[in-house]
Amino acid sequence: MSMTKAGPILTVVLAIIALWYFACIPMNVQETLTNIERAGGVVTPETAKDRAEIGRWSLVLQNLDALGGSWSVERARLPSPHQVIKEIYVSTWDEEVNGRRGIVKSGSFSNRSLIYHAGVTMGATVVGFIIGAGFGILLAVGIVYSPTMDRSVMPWAIVSQTIPIVALAPMIIVVLYSVGIGGVIPKAVISAYLSFFPVVVGMVKGLRSPDHMQLDLLRTYNASPSQGFWKLRLPASMPFLFASLKIGIAASLVGAIVGELPVQRGGLGARMLSGSYYGQTDQIWAALFIAALLAAGMVAMIGWIESQTLRRMGMA
Repeated sequence: MSMTKAGPILTVVLAIIALWYFACIPMNVQETLTNIERAGGVVTPETAKDRAEIGRWSLVLQNLDALGGSWSVERARLPSPHQVIKEIYVSTWDEEVNGRRGIVKSGSFSNRSLIYHAGVTMGATVVGFIIGAGFGILLAVGIVYSPTMDRSVMPWAIVSQTIPIVALAPMIIVVLYSVGIGGVIPKAVISAYLSFFPVVVGMVKGLRSPDHMQLDLLRTYNASPSQGFWKLRLPASMPFLFASLKIGIAASLVGAIVGELPVQRGGLGARMLSGSYYGQTDQIWAALFIAALLAAGMVAMIGWIESQTLRRMGMA
């Protein structure tokens, strides 16, 4: 990446980090002053009860000389960037290399490691995405070629996305577990539910993208509907399809994480939930960052497949 492209990105990243450090001060001021008080220092107001009755910004302004510990508070409301980075290091490299359950000493990933939990989440994400994308493509083809499906199925597909996934996920998991279907399948179903709709919309738009002149030309050549699909509609839909797949894979990851919250048997969602139970916000933020990296990696993979596919098709 050239400096011309990297400069704006680095500027935004540094601005976010600076704002993050600044936000740690008011967010952690209560805990910071409590630690100073326990260590024998003097803060204003002097008691925790009095401090609880006034705003955080008022506490900051009254104790400007005592806020240096805001970036290293244990169990902070908002952990600082270096605390999150430390947690990621401890939960990945240190756990796997030096931990007794790590891959170096046990031969398998530790169930305390973010690498293990990321693998669990990614497995459900990929399975759900394949199911959702495949179903979305087939549904889109039916909608384009069948006016009846266009009028009947498409409205229901839109309505389905208005149901909050947080409310729907426990119902899906309970129903599937009651009939003996467990493991990765319930989470994959939730992922598929979130990922199919962007694929349907993008694929329908792509299949309908050829103009009337192109369609008339096929009729002039007496092309069959299947030839029109394979030689015109499907190639024309590729840019739309890959754009929707990028959205779908990110939505699929969200679905997998939400599906892990009720189950709590591994995965980044379970990791976030356990962090909230024990007040380990740095663990929550570390899992969030790993989830973001997973999403970025999968979107980049689809982008690479897109570039290879379009190049082979002769499309820039």
